[in-house]
Amino acid sequence: MPQSLTPSAVTKILGAIPLVLLWTIGYGNLFAQEQPQPRPTLGPQASPNASAPQVIDDLPASYAAGLDAPTKALVDKGRYVARLGDCVACHTGDKSKPLAGGLALTTPFGKLYSTNITPDPKTGIGRYSFEQFERVMRKGVASDGHNLYPAMPYPSYAKMSTDDLKALYAYLMKGVKPVEQANLPLGMSFPFNQRWGLALWNWAFLEGKPFEPNPQQSAQWNRGAYIVQGAGHCGACHTPRGIGFQEKAMSEAGPKGIYYLAGETVENWRALSLRGLWTPEETAEMLKTGRNRHGAVAGNMVDVVQHSTQYFTDSDLLAIGIYLKSLPPSEYDKPMQVAPNPTLAIAPPAPQGPIARAANVPVDLYTSRGGLGYLQFCNDCHRSDGAGVAGVFPPLSDNPALQQDNPATFVHIMLTGSKSAQTQTYARVLTMPSFSRLSNEEIAEIGNFVRKSWGRSESKPITTEVVADMRKELDVKKIDNRKFETPRLANMLKESNAPQLVQGARLNLETRDLLPHNVGNALNCTSCHLNAGTVADGSPYVGVSAFFPSYAPRSGRVITLADRINGCFLRSMNGKALPVDSAEMKAMIAYFDWMKRETKPEDKVEGRGVGKIDTKLVPNVANGKQIYTNQCALCHGKDGEGIQNAGRWIYPPLWGDQSFNIGAGMARTYTAAAFVKRNMPIAFHDNFPLGQGGLTDQEAVDVAEYFTHMPRPDFAAKAKDWPKDKKPFDARY
Repeated sequence: MPQSLTPSAVTKILGAIPLVLLWTIGYGNLFAQEQPQPRPTLGPQASPNASAPQVIDDLPASYAAGLDAPTKALVDKGRYVARLGDCVACHTGDKSKPLAGGLALTTPFGKLYSTNITPDPKTGIGRYSFEQFERVMRKGVASDGHNLYPAMPYPSYAKMSTDDLKALYAYLMKGVKPVEQANLPLGMSFPFNQRWGLALWNWAFLEGKPFEPNPQQSAQWNRGAYIVQGAGHCGACHTPRGIGFQEKAMSEAGPKGIYYLAGETVENWRALSLRGLWTPEETAEMLKTGRNRHGAVAGNMVDVVQHSTQYFTDSDLLAIGIYLKSLPPSEYDKPMQVAPNPTLAIAPPAPQGPIARAANVPVDLYTSRGGLGYLQFCNDCHRSDGAGVAGVFPPLSDNPALQQDNPATFVHIMLTGSKSAQTQTYARVLTMPSFSRLSNEEIAEIGNFVRKSWGRSESKPITTEVVADMRKELDVKKIDNRKFETPRLANMLKESNAPQLVQGARLNLETRDLLPHNVGNALNCTSCHLNAGTVADGSPYVGVSAFFPSYAPRSGRVITLADRINGCFLRSMNGKALPVDSAEMKAMIAYFDWMKRETKPEDKVEGRGVGKIDTKLVPNVANGKQIYTNQCALCHGKDGEGIQNAGRWIYPPLWGDQSFNIGAGMARTYTAAAFVKRNMPIAFHDNFPLGQGGLTDQEAVDVAEYFTHMPRPDFAAKAKDWPKDKKPFDARY
């Protein structure tokens, strides 16, 4: 695919996006004592997250005044050519000064900076004639005669037609606002700062020939080839490099054509082979929306889709797909699995419904360290069968990031995180946070598990040394100073009662399926106790069993941990109590006890419960509805109905018959608001491990008031609540 930061910044077609938990709601602060609260008195605040995300087109359209119709048409065409070349991505360092340069490009030899290509006569290209502009585009020689480094992909641009270059020139001169900003000095040391050597490089490697259509192919094929080879400069990242760091081939033709688009590894990203890539329709969908059924773009390919390819015409996108599909496999291909079944249309897809369930749940999901690591940190987005969630999180099954021998892309994403491309089809950006808190061994274990389960099982295992080397090369920093130590489910396998502990964890994750007679709605324990009770402020289980037996105001008596668990079954899961002496209850309590660690009843546990929120904040229900629509409906449905897949719940409803009942803690506005404040939405920013939180306090109160007061099942035993203590003011009854 096209990549503007070439050759140093690398694209990756697909990758696992957020290994994060979707917004699941239930009982709230399960183990926090409930205290009476005063009635609120303050009014609503501003709400930055109540509006739908807006896609910002940052390619300038500052057309000069007085353009006649033919000139404006030429400038319009040139602006589209600039789209094809993704000029704005490389030539914008400061977003308030588009195309004024200043973006650092890292190469193996040092840094160089993109230049100012606005029509400013002093610091930009305002004094360039067309002939000078054509020379710099085809030969990499600036107006003053100095040679450009081929990080500016002029070897590809040389293939562009004169008409397209004239249109691009017209756009840059008459469609872009001049910005006076001096170009930054070269950041390379001797001998790489000697530009005279680039003339020799051009002599040895620059073909400089315009694109020649293949008369044996269709007009559509030739259009795709023209874009890919020329303005799109896809080969700058996806074609292997030679001894002089030149692309080994500039097209599929000739004896060197087998190298073209066969894939390359740059800056720890694997730019995959594009030869025979998917079906034309799937390729077009990926370039238009940033996603298709195989996965989603990641790395610098996010910028390519965001700034460039989403704006291509459908016919151009299909032409690219047709050309790439036509390229035969090469012995030099970086592996990619090709999907066999074409889809029918390129039109932007409607919001996708539930995906079909695949019957490929790994047999060692609960019995291996990698499997348990996946369950804890990845399962709620990518699912136990690796199928992902359609329209939200990408699948791992058939994902090219796992189909390759080289694990660079997977490790890179795990260490640095990833964001989805913001497109007009998917305006909500989803963030997978960095998992650099995990050890090198843990990342290797999870990586080997997912590659074995859904990728190339014959691939050489990822070693801790591979992860350590990349962590050092990427200079991954400590992501936060939170003292909460996340329990690792994989460590249960070391314990003498490991089977019982694993059963306890599984009962938390699959409560509804394993205990159908005790769960009366769509929830699991992990709907509230995020990542099986291992997330700070997500009602974690860490240290909890040390605080029982304890007095519960709602019951008016001292209760046991088993009583508290059964409270969840009765209220949050609207079901029936679990027998205290059952193997399942014993397994759940053993799981809690394993997380108790050295906690004593008098200790204060970091991250316990869901925190607090100011009860003086007055809810604004109308604003809460807007927040729900724009931040929550993606996972819980337009009408709070949740998401199902072939009759199985993926993410539970927030109201209605299948949600928690009126007696649940989460049916109270301020308990729900505290949970939402710290844990929802997920995939919102870089917070480990879910990208969770991000709403203001007022927004959390607003949306909590909105969904908690929606219709939900009654709770007949509510009449017995708070027999001795004052009922909280925000109770629903």
